[in-house]
Amino acid sequence: MEPDGSSAGLARKAALKFSEMSDRTKQLGSAMHEPERQRRVILVIVCVALFLDNMLYMVIVPIIPDYLAELESKQTVLVHGNSSTTHGANNREKLDMEIGVLFASKAILQLLVNPISGTFIDRVGYDIPLLVGLLVMFVSTCIFAFADNYWTLFVARSLQGLGSAFADTAGIAMIADKYTEEAERSRALGLALAFISFGSLVAPPFGGVLYEFAGKRVPFIVLACVCLADGILLLTVIKPFSNRTRENMPVGTPIYRLMIDPYIAVVAGALTVCNIPLAFLEPTISNWMESTMNASKWEMGLVWLPAFLPHVLGVYLTVRLAAKYPHLQWFYGALGMVIIGASSCTVAACKNFVQLIFPLCGICFGIALVDTALLPTLAFLVDVRHVSVYGSVYAIADISYSVAYALGPVIAGKIVHSTGFLQLNLGMGLVNVLYAPALLLLRYVCQVKPSASERNVLLEEGPSGLYDSIKLEERKLKRKGLCSTTIKSACPVDENGLFERSKSSSEEDSSGPEYT
Repeated sequence: MEPDGSSAGLARKAALKFSEMSDRTKQLGSAMHEPERQRRVILVIVCVALFLDNMLYMVIVPIIPDYLAELESKQTVLVHGNSSTTHGANNREKLDMEIGVLFASKAILQLLVNPISGTFIDRVGYDIPLLVGLLVMFVSTCIFAFADNYWTLFVARSLQGLGSAFADTAGIAMIADKYTEEAERSRALGLALAFISFGSLVAPPFGGVLYEFAGKRVPFIVLACVCLADGILLLTVIKPFSNRTRENMPVGTPIYRLMIDPYIAVVAGALTVCNIPLAFLEPTISNWMESTMNASKWEMGLVWLPAFLPHVLGVYLTVRLAAKYPHLQWFYGALGMVIIGASSCTVAACKNFVQLIFPLCGICFGIALVDTALLPTLAFLVDVRHVSVYGSVYAIADISYSVAYALGPVIAGKIVHSTGFLQLNLGMGLVNVLYAPALLLLRYVCQVKPSASERNVLLEEGPSGLYDSIKLEERKLKRKGLCSTTIKSACPVDENGLFERSKSSSEEDSSGPEYT
């Protein structure tokens, strides 16, 4: 009887433990669904996704050239035997071309897919595309780990571009959607940019050390595990397949209309131009350091690492300044482009490793100013000039980055061989300085408050389309004290329910922010 009693007691204790665990799990789940906590968890998920993407982008820098050279030498020995030295120059030229194409393939595919991914995100929301992007990045990282030839590596790199087109765009758009206040939005996007910078700068030493001591597979397996964990956290917290509230959200402005918006075009051009020095120096600076200052391998691998601190400092300063003086976002971006231009012009004058750190820090500091000021500005422009759905506008931002990073690995080396490293840096610096005044176009836009964003007030433009005309007419009649029923009879609802949406948004809060 005693054993039965003891077993019953153990069973009762186990049931109590399971009950307590179940209660704690429910409490944790309910806490996770509190709006403020969910926003923070979403920010963590997006920051990890952006960190991973940039880790994957840069971790191959110290691994792939050496790995491909090893594969090429084995193949040459098999084909040519001992006479392989006669083919050294041709093999080196071919290897450089293969590395350039491999590095650029991610940005090229990302550039091609972004118009589609932006429209897809606007239609289905931000969570499912983010999950799709993480899954594709996980698959591409696993392929990288076990690839044993050039074409498998090319497929893995291209798949990474496909995943980035969904994950990066959806992640940044999700932050803009969850953080609607300008100060909070700048702070959240600034934190995301800090993770991007950290991933880009820590990846080369991370990949180089693990490749040297543990082999090619280990860095990619570690990153694949982190990517999988981030995807599981996304599924647990957001539950993308069970939340279909997106069906009641407004339809976003088509991406082609956003592209021809002059103010969005100016911001997109600035994002492209400011990233050109970084994109063009990454594939060329190592060879230049080796030939001009006899730099060692560790110096070439760590030359970008000190730039992380000024990049974070630039993000922090811009966020603080934007909170106090939000109407000067255009000025922070223009100042950043001038700093990038001046720093780029001094790179070729450096004679040793220590001197080179300073202009590279200046470039990263300037990029932090431009990115942190202009990424929130894109969401602000959508708020005051279009519909507040952010997938397409951040797809345009991703296209801007992709243009720079697609061109860099392909043409930077050719420019250095044809004109010289000095001319390359002077040209990049001059382009940044000359583009900076274009941001003056945003000066008056940044002073507009969302509550005064009627199309006939903002930039002296008239209403475009039935939706804007109805909203403006309704506001005029309200000022005269007329009821909204007069407008309803004068402006019937079309099949898309444009008036219904306009009326409900104005009735909710006629004094609050109104977006067109």
